[in-house]
Amino acid sequence: MSLIKKPSELVIPSTVKMMIYGQPGMGKSTLALSAPKPLLLDFDNGVKRINMSHLEGVDIVQINTWQDVQQVLQENLSAYETIVIDTVGKMMDFIISFKCGTRQPQIRDWGGINQEFTWLTRTVSSLNKNVIFVAHRDTRKEGDDTVFIPALREKSYNAIVTELDVLGYLEMKNENGRQVRTITFDPTSRNDGKNTCNLPGIISIPTIIDATGKATAKNDFILTNVINPYISMLSVKKAETEKYNALIAEIKDGINQITDAQSAQFFAEHIGDYKHVGSSLMKARNLFSAKIKELGLSYDKETKTYVESKPSLL
Repeated sequence: MSLIKKPSELVIPSTVKMMIYGQPGMGKSTLALSAPKPLLLDFDNGVKRINMSHLEGVDIVQINTWQDVQQVLQENLSAYETIVIDTVGKMMDFIISFKCGTRQPQIRDWGGINQEFTWLTRTVSSLNKNVIFVAHRDTRKEGDDTVFIPALREKSYNAIVTELDVLGYLEMKNENGRQVRTITFDPTSRNDGKNTCNLPGIISIPTIIDATGKATAKNDFILTNVINPYISMLSVKKAETEKYNALIAEIKDGINQITDAQSAQFFAEHIGDYKHVGSSLMKARNLFSAKIKELGLSYDKETKTYVESKPSLL
């Protein structure tokens, strides 16, 4: 079987790899836990800062070494749909300690360090889990502009962001005198972003606790605003793929019935009658051309019909 696939033949993962970053106190961890059925891998002992009402139904692993991560990913995680990494910067410190011990990483170490991160994301994906990374905010100078970016070591930044489907910048904005928390997915001149799931560029995040710290609504922002829209988009693509494949099967059946010049002419005149989807017309023409060649037919430009090819004279 050929490894070469058409877009309609690809298997598209139904899970999301996402990173949320912002200043301390923005509620990044709470937002990350709004993903479905999360397991929290707490790398920097930040769970103590999360409102207890938002930890209901959440299981936690307090990470002390990178070996803890390797071990937990070998356990039965069927009860969880999402792995939350809090924070990714601290996680990278654990990987560096695992690979380099107490010494500072050197250039030759970064390939192995980044491979450990890639192993994590691909292992979680192979378990059919979403993965949500939490990161603090840093800045990058671009000329006179200051751009907000996730706080990650420069040597691993590109390797990490490349693995993501979504990168969102969490901040507080003043809208008509009212403080509103928002998350920006699209990259702008003031923040990094990534939005392969076709989400709205900026979404306001509702307040779900009152002044006393009591929860006033369910913590499900990522589920309802990221995961569900992404799954809906995949469902549409799946339906389109199924429609395309059914049409191609119908076209192939029609081409299999071509046995001579007359039936070839009939197919050519009616090739546009199919309700074509995407590139199906091009596919039909390619299949038809192959059939014509197989039968030894040719097209007569004067009569505009298909005819039996004349044998060449030696």
